[in-house]
Amino acid sequence: MSTASTQLPEGRYGRSADERADHKLKIVGGILAVALLALFGYFAYHYVVQNKISGEVITFKATDDDVVKVHLEVRKDADATGYCTVRSQAEDGSEVGRADFRFTGPDTRIDKVVTLRTTALGTTAELLGCHAD
Repeated sequence: MSTASTQLPEGRYGRSADERADHKLKIVGGILAVALLALFGYFAYHYVVQNKISGEVITFKATDDDVVKVHLEVRKDADATGYCTVRSQAEDGSEVGRADFRFTGPDTRIDKVVTLRTTALGTTAELLGCHAD
């Protein structure tokens, strides 16, 4: 004697609740992936294309208790003008100096040693950012 099956015939009465939930999760996941990709593209565009001036600290040296010499390398578009903000901190982490250094002219790569005045011995030199005018 055989026992009767308690399950409905497969495919006869539409999709199950699990299949509908899986389908909705796939749609939501796809939308989130597209939104994340668009956000990534937006930030990449503004970082690479719209950034007309950028720089980095090559070296620095505290030459006195109130002076830090900072070697900056700045890259910019030929027609761009702007400034870079540099700060120095003491050994305890307190800020002892901050200044903006302006870069103009047609050069696209500028290597320059700038003098940052400090209120105490500076043990760091940090580029906070460069901004086009």
